[in-house]
Amino acid sequence: PSEVRTDAANLGNVTLTVWDQEVRGGQAAQMKQLNAAFEAKYPNIKLKRVSRSFDDLNTTLRLALSGNEPPDVVEANNGRSSMGAFVKAGQLRPLNVYAEAYHWKKRYPDSVLRYSSYSADGKVFGEGNLYGLPQVGEVVGIYYNAAKLTSLALQPPKTWEEFQAALAKAKGAGEVPMQLGNLDKWPAIHVFGTVQGRDVPAAQISTLAFGRKGASWNTPENTKAAQQLVDWVDKGYFNKGFNGQGYDPAWQAFSKGTGVFMIAGTWLMADMEKVLGKNLGFMLPPGVTADAPPVATGGTGLPFAITAKSPNPDAAAAYIDFITNADAMKVLTATGNLPVADTDQQSVKAGAQQDVFKAFGTATKNDGLVPYLDYATPTFADTLGAALQDLLAKKATPQEFLATLEKDYKTFSETNG
Repeated sequence: PSEVRTDAANLGNVTLTVWDQEVRGGQAAQMKQLNAAFEAKYPNIKLKRVSRSFDDLNTTLRLALSGNEPPDVVEANNGRSSMGAFVKAGQLRPLNVYAEAYHWKKRYPDSVLRYSSYSADGKVFGEGNLYGLPQVGEVVGIYYNAAKLTSLALQPPKTWEEFQAALAKAKGAGEVPMQLGNLDKWPAIHVFGTVQGRDVPAAQISTLAFGRKGASWNTPENTKAAQQLVDWVDKGYFNKGFNGQGYDPAWQAFSKGTGVFMIAGTWLMADMEKVLGKNLGFMLPPGVTADAPPVATGGTGLPFAITAKSPNPDAAAAYIDFITNADAMKVLTATGNLPVADTDQQSVKAGAQQDVFKAFGTATKNDGLVPYLDYATPTFADTLGAALQDLLAKKATPQEFLATLEKDYKTFSETNG
């Protein structure tokens, strides 16, 4: 399109302010490398990078976007309470013209782009305008300590029943069956989503997670999933004090050998492998039967978006294009991350990284990714996180837990026409 300039070298001297949350080892390494390469290619564009933790970025971004001089490029959480709210407030720029100019729709399948798409009024999630591009793919699965499985005479479970039997055996042997740090509330969302996917149809999970009309939390299948979590607490399958332990201390403890299994996302692989080495394994959550199609929570990392008030949208788009192109996917692979595109074209060493690439490839090829549950409504992350803490602490029954979710979901989905 004529109104878009893709000749970044001829845009004059530009300073681009970029806010990201790529602070952990492998994430920080790829960002540092790609930023240096971008500045080397375009010496006229200087990057001013501000990196914050996921939680800090979420807290500060809202204020920054409402100011007069917001950053040019930001990583915005896909969910309604972040990206959806920013779209509704007119704080993010639609990227459709750039998607056409840079052929992003050839680079990314629709199943990936839907996670960064909203209607112009921010009401409908999963379709409409494109507002961001992610670098990485994500899938929540089951990490395991291979050495501990061997010592317990166990193989990686092939069915959900085998997984639960492995938890019981680990407990009986005096091990911590499953590591969890739920002080931040959201980690249990991934655990519940994994359990839910064994019994609730994938299409129903997507309807609930995208906040569309036509589904309900009050079903026998969701009740069964909630009860399963309570049973795990009763059987002592989680580490002691899990509701008061932070997320980082939890995965760090697992890396150092406390816990046989941990349900978490692929973004932890690079950092955990540095400590556990060849003993770190990763798998998709097994189905009720060994041949069941894969169902796993996942999608994309936080998309990079352009703020509506940025005076440098063309330079910002060139930057986003650069950090998501085919060469960038190779850099992501080399730094232990999971590229969202060209995943099957990367060569990776045997071990946890190969496990992760295979899992993501299998899930995407079989359309097995279901959205994060906290996407459902603008307040659902808080509602679900708090409700899960209460459920796991035995302060709420499965029925009370689901009633809390249903109220938030229905209140939103029935009026979001």
